[in-house]
Amino acid sequence: MASRAVCRVFQRRFASTAAAQRPSLAEVRSQRNAVFSREQARQRALYPRIEKIEVSMQGPGLDGALLVMNKGMSTPLSCARHLTEHHVTNSALALVDGEPWPLHQPLTHSCSLTLLTFKDSDPTLVNEAYWRSCAALLGQVLETAFKDDYTVELLRTPEVPVLSGAFCCDVVLDPHLDSWTPSEESLRSLTRGAQQLIHQDLAWEPLEVAPSVALEAFSHSRCKQEEVEQKASQNPKGTVMLYRCGDHVLLSGGPLVARTGLCSQYEVTALHSLGQGSWGLHRRAQGLSLPLQLQAHHTVWRKLRQRAEKLVDVPGPEVAAPPSPPNSPQLPASH
Repeated sequence: MASRAVCRVFQRRFASTAAAQRPSLAEVRSQRNAVFSREQARQRALYPRIEKIEVSMQGPGLDGALLVMNKGMSTPLSCARHLTEHHVTNSALALVDGEPWPLHQPLTHSCSLTLLTFKDSDPTLVNEAYWRSCAALLGQVLETAFKDDYTVELLRTPEVPVLSGAFCCDVVLDPHLDSWTPSEESLRSLTRGAQQLIHQDLAWEPLEVAPSVALEAFSHSRCKQEEVEQKASQNPKGTVMLYRCGDHVLLSGGPLVARTGLCSQYEVTALHSLGQGSWGLHRRAQGLSLPLQLQAHHTVWRKLRQRAEKLVDVPGPEVAAPPSPPNSPQLPASH
């Protein structure tokens, strides 16, 4: 009995020492934000003089409309503000010369521009960006869910189709939580955290950067550094795309929608154990969401939620079977 008590004291001291040696979450976020802001300012300074570009608007009732905008400064959202309030509030993504383009990304040349919404005849691109954005939001919540008590490592977000029934965010939690299984209240706490960010209507700010910038931003995460190197090697331009939402900086494999306020119904539905992987015990957090313009009756939502609880299978490296779940601590309550 005494030896077990000594062991527990040693474990607590070891954990507190390890926590003291690593930078706090606030310090990590501050450093990432500083790198993002510095690079954003550098890129804006590339256009010291105001140069004009012509933007040809495409879409219902807009064909032929020509806007004269500022090169390197104006964004698709700036163009929407020259149209109607409907275009500002309902646009989620853009097409620039036929290519997907984030609403907050500056335009750098004369182009054709189409503003995309969830109610377009073919909303495929918008739906994909929305699913990706919901996963990004889930990662943002998970990173702060345990404060500085336990580490959270966000893994590469799997690209899953909307038809899979749930968006996903893969994560490795502190080894001290390997035996933890979240309760329904823990999932509700994560949901409340996401809903708070949705209520703040935060922009997802895009920033295309050289790998060296992204590596500096994620200097505290070897996992993210490997993801940076991989994404850069797969991009013909050799760059990677960062986004910032509030004080959270993330990597993305594709465009995100304009802002968190475009999300409406949103719920974290599951946190599955995938087994041991290269970074520890891999887990898959899952959720379900519908955008502001598409609402579901509560009976329909309940059926969708039941489906979203089931593990989404994503092809990837095999991992060992997950450990059996014991009793677990609760997440800190969100305020």
